[in-house]
Amino acid sequence: MKTKDQLIDDLLTLAFAEDVGDGDHTTLSTIPADERGVQRLIVKEEGILAGVEIARKVFEKFDPELKMTVYIEDGARVKPGDIAFEVEGTVRSLLQTERVMLNIMQRMSGIATQTARYQERLEGLKTKVLDTRKTTPGMRMLEKEAVRIGGGCNHRIGLFDMILIKDNHVDFAGGIKQAVNAA
Repeated sequence: MKTKDQLIDDLLTLAFAEDVGDGDHTTLSTIPADERGVQRLIVKEEGILAGVEIARKVFEKFDPELKMTVYIEDGARVKPGDIAFEVEGTVRSLLQTERVMLNIMQRMSGIATQTARYQERLEGLKTKVLDTRKTTPGMRMLEKEAVRIGGGCNHRIGLFDMILIKDNHVDFAGGIKQAVNAA
C-alpha cells in the first residue's frame, strides 16, 4: 500500500505529464534558460487558504532549485490582495509549475473555505463535518487535507482502514444481523 506522500508524488507526476508533457514549447522557445524571476501567489477571493505545503512539493518536484518564501500558512483566512507566498528561480521553471500549483491550490482552498462555512454553522453543536470517499480520482489525499484545513474531520481514507456497513452490504449479506455478525 502506498503512503500519503507517495500518492501525492504520483499525482504530481501525472499532473506534470498532463500539463508539461515533453516540455512547454512556448516557454522553452521564448525564455532564455538562465533567465531568473519571482512569482507571487496573490489571493483573489476571501476564504481559507489551503495547499501551501502541496505547492511547495510541486516546486520541489519540478525544480529543487526553486526557493519558496511563505507569508501565509495553510488554514489562514485570506482576502483579495493578500500575498500567500513568493517563489524565486528560473522563469522557465516558474512558468511550467504555475498552472499545476494554481489548479491544486484553487481546488483545495475552495474545499477548505466551504468546509469552514459548514463548520461555522455547526458552532455550539456536538456535530462535526466529516468527509467521505466521494472524491475526485487521484485527488483524495489533497481533498481530505483541504477538509482538515477548513476545520472538518477526516473519516476513512479508503475501503482498507475501517469497516462501514452500508445498505448495499446489508442487502447482499441477507440482513443487518448477518452483516454485523460476519464483520
